[in-house]
Amino acid sequence: MKQTLKVIVSTTLLLLFFMPAFTQNGTQLIGYDAVTSGRAGTSVGSFDNPSLMMNNPAGISFLKSSQFNLSMSFMTPSVYFKNDINNSKGKNNLFPLGCLSYVNQRDKKMTYGFGIFTQGGMGADFSMNHYLYSDQSGNYIPQLYHSKFAVMQGGASASYKLTPTLAIGVTATVVYSQMEFQMPFSMPPAILQGVINPSTGFNFGDMFSAPPASGGLGYSELVASANMTGLTSYQFNGRIGLAYKPSEDVSIGLSYSLPINLKYKNGTAQMDMTAQMNNAFGKVMGGIMQQNPSFTPSQAQAAAMAQFASLGIDLTKGATDRYTANATLGLPQSISAGISFAASKQLRLSMDIQWLNWANAFNTMNIELSGGTSANINRMLGTAGTIAMPFPLNWKNSIVIKTGAEFAVSKKLQLRCGYAYGNNPVPETTIFPLFPAVVVHHASIGGSLKVSKAVAINAAYEHAFRNDETAAQMSLIGAQFNNSISGLANDIYHVSFSWTMKK
Repeated sequence: MKQTLKVIVSTTLLLLFFMPAFTQNGTQLIGYDAVTSGRAGTSVGSFDNPSLMMNNPAGISFLKSSQFNLSMSFMTPSVYFKNDINNSKGKNNLFPLGCLSYVNQRDKKMTYGFGIFTQGGMGADFSMNHYLYSDQSGNYIPQLYHSKFAVMQGGASASYKLTPTLAIGVTATVVYSQMEFQMPFSMPPAILQGVINPSTGFNFGDMFSAPPASGGLGYSELVASANMTGLTSYQFNGRIGLAYKPSEDVSIGLSYSLPINLKYKNGTAQMDMTAQMNNAFGKVMGGIMQQNPSFTPSQAQAAAMAQFASLGIDLTKGATDRYTANATLGLPQSISAGISFAASKQLRLSMDIQWLNWANAFNTMNIELSGGTSANINRMLGTAGTIAMPFPLNWKNSIVIKTGAEFAVSKKLQLRCGYAYGNNPVPETTIFPLFPAVVVHHASIGGSLKVSKAVAINAAYEHAFRNDETAAQMSLIGAQFNNSISGLANDIYHVSFSWTMKK
């Protein structure tokens, strides 16, 4: 037993060391190990491996013996984007995701376990054109678009048999999450509250949004190159489950997971409004030359510089800044039910149904920046270096249905297959390629081979079929995404090792 604990502790430390680098882009896994993934993630009513701690902790009461699992998954998402100036395929990434778990099944009533699970995440990497970024010849200058939202959970579970056929269980975990975000970021002109005329309240937002006929610049949105990094969050989560196993042929489970409020702190944000200010400067110069046809470009440039200076903007000092970044986001509460039953001596079928409350979790991502020192940006914002930016998401609740089958070829070999359906939670008003969580259909195959009485090797392959979604005519994220198409497909390869320990 001491040697077993040494192996578990050593492996845990290795995962903790490497996981922050590995939990990269991708959608949430439908299963946490190769066994459950091979049957499309059915697990709530299938009491056969330690990943039950993340699905239905009560089920660990019905494991036949203590068990240690080590699992690795390799995710290869494919992301796509198309609008009137882009037809882009995102960067091909390969992301390793790991999990480990241990359950001690040595007591007739009480069972306990602990584990670390990669819950997945989402994200993408693109190099794309944006209408605001071009050179003097009018050629687009490609911009980097990057996102990363990664989540891990680690903790302990305990399950108690109320009767020989009924158990209740709980899991308590610490949730660790990382987030990064880089893209040309769209903001409403109204964010610029710096007052230009105190007697009328006319501000920079009014100046940038008013039509040229009224002396404004006619912008419906402002764009800044934004790059947020280093955002991390630690929170607690819990789930409770019921497990009912009236016979060896039938098992039924029910599970509830609490919502998680992720509070990201101590990140860094770079903001660059140079392209936007250059564009605005060009509009002002054009207006001056139209009003003064005899002006040379140099004279118009000097007049434009003087006009901005009269507003308290010194364009020679640029429009870039660095901030401390905080943000809030959530993970959904969920309710899951599952059943597993033996259709014959060799064939076992399973089904899970899960409700995910995305509407509350992914409603708005609130971003708060502080500590800005740019005199020009602060003058236009009308703040002392702070920016509050609510980023709309408006996701919808979703239902996920998973079905799986297992066939015992022999005492040593099992084969699996499965299909999962989950409706797309992302609305057309906020779909964009950096949060590409739009896959609907998953299919999987897998198997297990017992190499000894104690050790089994499990493998699975999961394919999420490509799904393309068209954004609304007026995107809430930014004009660049109006009527655009975002797509995602995913391939995930799973392998795990199960070590069964005698009672």
